[in-house]
Amino acid sequence: MTLPFNGAISQFLATKAPEDLRVAVQAADKDAILTPGFPYKKRLGKKAYARDYAALQIEMVKLQSWARSSGARIACLFEGRDAAGKGGTIKRLSENLNPRAARVVALSKPTETEASQWYFQRYIAHMPSAGEIVLFDRSWYNRGVVEHVFGFCSAAQRAHFFAQVPKFEDMLIDEGIYLFKFWLNIGRAEQLQRFLARERDPLKQWKLSQIDVDGLPLWDSYSAAISETLARSHQPQAPWQVVRADDKRRARLEVMRAVLHALPYTHKNPAAIGALDPKICGGPDIWDA
Repeated sequence: MTLPFNGAISQFLATKAPEDLRVAVQAADKDAILTPGFPYKKRLGKKAYARDYAALQIEMVKLQSWARSSGARIACLFEGRDAAGKGGTIKRLSENLNPRAARVVALSKPTETEASQWYFQRYIAHMPSAGEIVLFDRSWYNRGVVEHVFGFCSAAQRAHFFAQVPKFEDMLIDEGIYLFKFWLNIGRAEQLQRFLARERDPLKQWKLSQIDVDGLPLWDSYSAAISETLARSHQPQAPWQVVRADDKRRARLEVMRAVLHALPYTHKNPAAIGALDPKICGGPDIWDA
């Protein structure tokens, strides 16, 4: 089988990965939690996940019904480490929603025209209309992390971004948009294991990109950029909710719970939603726990 990028991810594991990272990945069982300090020794079981997931899906449908009848506008942006499960979480969040009023926005590289515009301009066109739920698979925070790590923006452009982003989000909230910001985080060994699984699976190879490959040795640079971005853009009216996503099942449930608890939709069933787990979903203080 031909591997994408000439097997660059497998080559990184074999020849370039730090020894402790290589040992952790090669010695791990299939369902092992690889990140030291993760609050649970085992991944959430399938039965418990299925039970809670079914209850939360019903609540998500109620939420959308309320949004459509009330005209509420909801925007959820998902950022995080590569392979942290942003797309999978978005898929589960929207699985039973009416696609006419729930859409995913995953913008590609800016066109030449877009690159000459105000940085936030191309995102404004995708903001929710009355009754809509919009899920951003990556967002304007590209400038804080990826563009910075790879030198796609200047230091001055990034500083300007940090100066403007609180005001930009304030305007969205003042306009009446419910804004959620989720940062999905995983450990380095977990990330590499997921990359390897994608490299070997013909149905998932499309998820890999050159950025993923080039970013493999840049873990520490990413960490510094993430830490700064969370610190400089976490604000009371637009807080970051960091989700420890080494266990995909727990992460998906907690994201849904966070949204459902926060919104005043009708016929809410708090018992069905369940309590948020602060060990999995919290503020920036848990992003690198």
